[in-house]
Amino acid sequence: MHYSFLAASLALASVVSASPTVLSPRQLPLVESNRLRRVLLRSNLLDKARTLEGFAFATPERNRVFGSPGHNATVNYLYDQVTALGDYYTVEIQPFVELYSAGSASLSVSGDALDAGIFTYSPAGKFTEPLAAVANFGCNATDYPALTGKIALISRGSCEFGLKSALAGAAGADAAVIYNNVNGTTLTGTLGAPPRPEGPYVPTAGISLEEGTALRDQINGGANVTADLNVISVMENRTTYNVIAQTKGGDPNNVLVMTAHTDSVDAGPGINDNGSGTIGLLEVAIQLAKFSVNNAIRFVWVSAEEFGLLGSEFYVSSLSDAERARIRLDLNFDMIASPNFKYGIYDGDGSAFNVTGAPGSAEAEKLFQDYFTNDAGLKYVEDEFSGRSDYAAFQEVGIAAGGLFTGAEGIKTPEEQVLFGGQAGVAYDENYHEAGDTVANLNMDAFIQNAKAIAHATATYARSFASLPPSNGTAAVPRHRRRGTLKAEHAPSGQCGTKNDRLFLVE
Repeated sequence: MHYSFLAASLALASVVSASPTVLSPRQLPLVESNRLRRVLLRSNLLDKARTLEGFAFATPERNRVFGSPGHNATVNYLYDQVTALGDYYTVEIQPFVELYSAGSASLSVSGDALDAGIFTYSPAGKFTEPLAAVANFGCNATDYPALTGKIALISRGSCEFGLKSALAGAAGADAAVIYNNVNGTTLTGTLGAPPRPEGPYVPTAGISLEEGTALRDQINGGANVTADLNVISVMENRTTYNVIAQTKGGDPNNVLVMTAHTDSVDAGPGINDNGSGTIGLLEVAIQLAKFSVNNAIRFVWVSAEEFGLLGSEFYVSSLSDAERARIRLDLNFDMIASPNFKYGIYDGDGSAFNVTGAPGSAEAEKLFQDYFTNDAGLKYVEDEFSGRSDYAAFQEVGIAAGGLFTGAEGIKTPEEQVLFGGQAGVAYDENYHEAGDTVANLNMDAFIQNAKAIAHATATYARSFASLPPSNGTAAVPRHRRRGTLKAEHAPSGQCGTKNDRLFLVE
């Protein structure tokens, strides 16, 4: 079945599995970790990755950004794949409307062109003006001198990008350039959907650490540095869709939620980010239909993550307090097949990064640690709960969270090379947010190993939540905040400063 609101992309999602004959969930054998893991095949993962790539490449944009034909085809495909399993799942399409932004930026200084990145939700503008260095990280109004007729040069760090842009505008700047604090990477990001209380954004572009510090040093040395900045930006409202599938079997008052985002950035098809997580959940959902469960399992494929965790925010905000209280844990999977991978487990107990998840998060971390050590025989590292992916919306309302991550633009360390192979001094995914994030970008060894880890967690919690703290039947009330303010980049393993600094970098 296809919904009429996705009719324009039906041709892209024409490959649908034939509906199998399935037993009633009560007649199926109870799921076991080893049996569920055994039926996962890397060939199935690869085939599905090729399907998502095909959706992107069948469009002129060659991407699956939210609201695009390529993404709508992905939504159709997920719906068709899960409903083809017969009566095992209750499947829902959840529409919502968000502001889409796209554009480009160019920057030259003294006639030399610099590699400039765009921040989504930046307004457009073209200026030839002096650059002025901002003190500290530009997170306080006192960091900004009088900037009338100037372009603010700001370091990344300590607060979200949107705050820096708004404060620059409040100080009189016509535009802003934010430079990275990670070597070798041109900064791109999102300012977060406007408006914000500090004031309107100014046209904002990003540059690398090397280029930014060189300009800062020239300015601080007394040089007059004039920049030519041109930001082109388009904004429009788009309707997009979450896909939700819950087992009809299992206790509906004790639910495991599994999340992955389905959208890409504008630059490419997004097959690692996050086709890998999307497919990992889909393949586990398909194979789980051969088994019964004691607890309900809910797969939630969310949209518009790349624009500020918008789909997961919308989903969690749509749940009543009683519905939230039924969720024992969210497990999130975002980039699980990076080419220069690490096996990262979210640090639920805060032992590595001093950022602790809600009660139950430490136990979720331990489940994955035990699995990698005792079952898979693999090494792992801990990753920070930095707020960079869709678990954040669940944590915000007091729901435990966990998950896996193989790395984005962060740089692999020599210690990680010893643990996982690959190449130290190189990004975990050099094609992160680029046109090269294709099927060829996937590390299939990491992909199948993480898919099996997902299956292990699914089977374990489908049988019992005994390892988690008892549910108190309530969920925390969310703090009031501006839409989109949970968005953050994939954390590059502690190289980007403070936790808040990671907010708003587009993945």
